Amino acid sequence: MADAKRSNQPSMDNYWMPFTANRQFNAAPRMFAEAKGMYYTTTDGRRVLDGTAGLWCVNAGHGRQAIASAVERQLTTMDYAPSFQMGHPVAFEFAERLAAIAPAGLDRIFFTNSGSESVDTALKMALAYHRARGEGTRTRLIGRERGYHGVGFGGISVGGIVNNRRTFPTHLPGVDHIRDTHDLERNAFSPCEPAHGVERADDLERVVALHGAESIAAVIVEPVAGSTGVLIPPKGYLQRLREICDKHGILLIFDEVITGFGRLGTPFAADYFGVTPDIITTAKGLTNGVIPMGAVFASRQVHDALMDGPENMIELFHGYTYSGHPAAAAAGIATLDIYHDEGLLTRGAEMAAAWRDAIHGLKDLPHIVDIRTIGLVAGIELASREDGPGKRAYEVFVDCFERGLLIRVTGDIIALSPPLILEQSHLDELVSVLSSALQRVA
Repeated sequence: MADAKRSNQPSMDNYWMPFTANRQFNAAPRMFAEAKGMYYTTTDGRRVLDGTAGLWCVNAGHGRQAIASAVERQLTTMDYAPSFQMGHPVAFEFAERLAAIAPAGLDRIFFTNSGSESVDTALKMALAYHRARGEGTRTRLIGRERGYHGVGFGGISVGGIVNNRRTFPTHLPGVDHIRDTHDLERNAFSPCEPAHGVERADDLERVVALHGAESIAAVIVEPVAGSTGVLIPPKGYLQRLREICDKHGILLIFDEVITGFGRLGTPFAADYFGVTPDIITTAKGLTNGVIPMGAVFASRQVHDALMDGPENMIELFHGYTYSGHPAAAAAGIATLDIYHDEGLLTRGAEMAAAWRDAIHGLKDLPHIVDIRTIGLVAGIELASREDGPGKRAYEVFVDCFERGLLIRVTGDIIALSPPLILEQSHLDELVSVLSSALQRVA
């Protein structure tokens, strides 16, 4: 009888929400109940345009029946199988499908459950690679200021978000950082890749000179830094970083958890920029956000270096209980089918000009100090108030939600990354609601 007495509205007391001001949220909850296509529906029946693809992950839009059906079939056929010393065909098929769209040579796939796990896996691969080659002194990992690489201790260590590092000050030893790429003074309102700042890649030479190349295993960067406000690399920056890594025998890792699977109008940011790293980390769009899953794409060079020992030995002493989970792999295969059939991995290129013009059309509104766009992603930077950074953007966020638009804010930067099924009508609606909110904010 207790269930019969249970309220239709759950208690707000028990769920400790991630990356959320819980007390503020509990005082004025924003709750979704349904999702289909480009829209969420709130618990009170309002329709909200998804301007963020959920959390950068629902690239094919919500409620895709083909993915749900694939998961149902898999669960009723085989719900779980271990991946330690055992296998199942669905994971191998998914890996083969991913290899077919990967940048050339990055066709050895290791499955994880999230972007954070993908990052920690990639860092461990880099360390294991150098050790297998007899260069065990290469243990240092280099990240970048204002980088975000998930919430594992490895990702926090190479990451450059100050609050993460201050709150959890126990980091991996032997980690250093190069400068970020953001140059507001010279590059404000760049329509795509900024013209200035390629020389910031040379900061890696400073780190090499300080520590010695023989101590450095890998450099990890986001091709486009998403979670710290859509920071787009200057022209030639990633090419220069690749050259310096090659010069010193350092592995280059691209964190493509956000940029992977069509966000820039190409399958991966590596394709967009024409720079091939040694390892790519992915998650989010891998399964369209339906089931948690991540994947690390390793080069054959990295993979094969670990395949020289006795055949009975585990080559990489690493893995997760749910690596290559059958239902997640089935969701991923169905997602790739949709990406292929609807051309979504390149749709961002088709919409990029309309997206750029519409978002940059907001530049004369109050408080905007910069707008950055690339593919189907945008960052709108607002001037901070004297009474506290982040307050102005948060008010815009709440205003937009109440009027039917979901955006994401980090500090005083608005980040936009709609599903790749975006049509002109959705873009017009997004810009209209956001423009009105920006004009209302004090």
